[in-house]
Amino acid sequence: MLARQALRVAYKPAIYNSALRSASTFSSSAVEAMNPHGVEISKAQRIAQDGFVSAIGNTPLIRMKKLSEETGCEILGKAEFQNPGGSVKDRAALYVVKDAEERGLLRAGGTVVEGTAGNTGIGLAHVCRSKGYKLVIYMPNTQSQGKIDLLRLLGAEVYPVPAVAFENPENYNHQAKRHAEAMDNAVWTNQFDNTANRQAHIETTGPEIWAQTQGKLDAFTCGSGTAGTIAGVTRYLKTASEGRVKCYVADPPGSIVYTYVSSGGKMTERKGSSITEGIGQGRITDNLKPDIDLLDGALMIADEKSIEMVYRCLDEEGLYLGASSCLNVVAAKEVAEKLGPGHTVVTILCDGAYRYAERLFSKKWLESKSLLNAVPDRLRKYIVLE
Repeated sequence: MLARQALRVAYKPAIYNSALRSASTFSSSAVEAMNPHGVEISKAQRIAQDGFVSAIGNTPLIRMKKLSEETGCEILGKAEFQNPGGSVKDRAALYVVKDAEERGLLRAGGTVVEGTAGNTGIGLAHVCRSKGYKLVIYMPNTQSQGKIDLLRLLGAEVYPVPAVAFENPENYNHQAKRHAEAMDNAVWTNQFDNTANRQAHIETTGPEIWAQTQGKLDAFTCGSGTAGTIAGVTRYLKTASEGRVKCYVADPPGSIVYTYVSSGGKMTERKGSSITEGIGQGRITDNLKPDIDLLDGALMIADEKSIEMVYRCLDEEGLYLGASSCLNVVAAKEVAEKLGPGHTVVTILCDGAYRYAERLFSKKWLESKSLLNAVPDRLRKYIVLE
């Protein structure tokens, strides 16, 4: 026993012993001076007193170094994957639940019901567990078993139902609404048309971006699914800057938002389809309607560009991002090129690639979507899955 203790002491690194000997010479102010930025952030954040929900938000802005150098602009990505539930949707999840509570629709021990195939469901699962609510999720049965398993692991009751158009009464959103209406002390949070979603970004994401850049940004861009993020951030930045900040919506193929905005609301053409998840829309949601006229334009981003950026962000920035995040990064690059050198452009890094790795880094899947050639030869070393 004594021999083992002696060995443990003997093999402690010299730097450790040196630090112990000189510990008395350190003061708290000297230690803080070694990491002033981290200490400043820690003091501002303090303790998340209300648990999970009070840890949502206040995510950093990350400078995309290579793209900034390429464009001569400052391209900044808001790291929403650092939210405790892993995505930007934590913000909307918290606000739609808070809204139901404040309106008396949800009481202690109640049930939240939502139609979602992605991150909103995961955010709601975390929020509901934190607040003691039950959660019921309806989703299209085209979603992966992995998503279903994750939601169930987080405590949700999950109903995969046939994938049909929104106009069909059997659409998963309508089924979620009927489920809530049939229960006592239950609420359908209606993420697409519940403007508490938009309000989350007016009150949190927009002000954070403005403060982090000290108001010195020239443009903002991101995709639109429920449209809470693009609408809320646009509303806040346009108000704070008195209209100076340009705002652009980014859209994948198969969505009508690009044609609607580009045509001034005269067209709703929908062509093609996309591999991106959580963005793109077949209608103008209630979250977007109040702010759509504030947008300065729209960009259509092809899947090939989004996939290339997935690999570029990993290789050049060390950022492991999902396809919708990388669509936003492509859009930010294109806005920067449009504005010219010397401008600052901000976008949203919605989530990481962890939930999509089995596809995004699979040779077989990329080939099946005719996207393998979108990955530059020098980056194909990251295609590690068959």
